[in-house]
Amino acid sequence: MSTLVKKDDPESDPRVKAVFDDIRATRKSDFINNIWRYLAFDPQLLENTWGEIKSVMACESAIDGQTKEMIYLAVSIANACSYCVHSHTAAAKARGMTDAQHAELLAIVSLAAKTNHLVTGMQIPLDEVFDCDQS
Repeated sequence: MSTLVKKDDPESDPRVKAVFDDIRATRKSDFINNIWRYLAFDPQLLENTWGEIKSVMACESAIDGQTKEMIYLAVSIANACSYCVHSHTAAAKARGMTDAQHAELLAIVSLAAKTNHLVTGMQIPLDEVFDCDQS
C-alpha cells in the first residue's frame, strides 16, 4: 500500500520522460520499475535519485556489477526494505548470482546482524589495532 497515488501518465512531464528514457537506454530494457514511477510525483527527486543510482550502480568501477547488487541486497535486508530485497535479488541473479552465492550472502547477513547486536549490547570497546588514528 503506497503513501502516494501513482500518476497515470508520468511521461507527460518532459523531465520525467527524459529520466525514463535514460533508464531504458542505460538498462537496455523498456521496463520502468515502480520506484521510478512513484518518484515521478517529484521530477527533481526522480532526477536526483536516478543520477545517484546511475553513477554508482550502472558504471564501471573497482567493484563488479554482481558484487554491487549483492552489497545492495545485503543493505536492503539490513534496512528491511522488501521492495529493494526483491529488486536487487533479481538484479544480482541477472548478473550471475548463483543459489549457492545467495545462500552464502544470507548466512553472512545473518551472522553480521547477530554479532553486531552482541557487540552493541555489550558495548565492547574497539581494539586499538582497528583504530586508524592509533597507527
